[in-house]
Amino acid sequence: MPRMYGLSALVFAAALMPGLCRADALEADAQSAATKWDEAYNRNDMDALGKLYTPDALVVTKGGTQTRDGIPKFFSGLKAKGWDDHKTTVKTAVAKDKLLIVSGRWQMTGPGDGGAKKTFEGNWVNVLERQPDGWRTVLHTWN
Repeated sequence: MPRMYGLSALVFAAALMPGLCRADALEADAQSAATKWDEAYNRNDMDALGKLYTPDALVVTKGGTQTRDGIPKFFSGLKAKGWDDHKTTVKTAVAKDKLLIVSGRWQMTGPGDGGAKKTFEGNWVNVLERQPDGWRTVLHTWN
């Protein structure tokens, strides 16, 4: 009998593996997209950053909603005010048809008291859409 339970556990574990492998692959895709964003922002390449969004993308900020043309301008403005060293860490990635719903943590340095740099961090959510050349952001927001 113990041999039967061992075999059942092995079959059950094998059945879970494709889902676990898929989840790992989705998180890796999401982290790759987030890293491309971080790299474009950190090198102040707002043209490259803008291309990471779909034409109908929205960036929802504390001050309002940015559309495709306003997205590079918005982030260029942040950069000009001293917001640097952006780093995104993906915590979850869930596929839904052609979309990938991603959440995680962001961190960056910005102006602090007396002109010193200070580290800020929070949560973020992106909705990505699969395009022929990779994932592009449809919705981007954070707190």
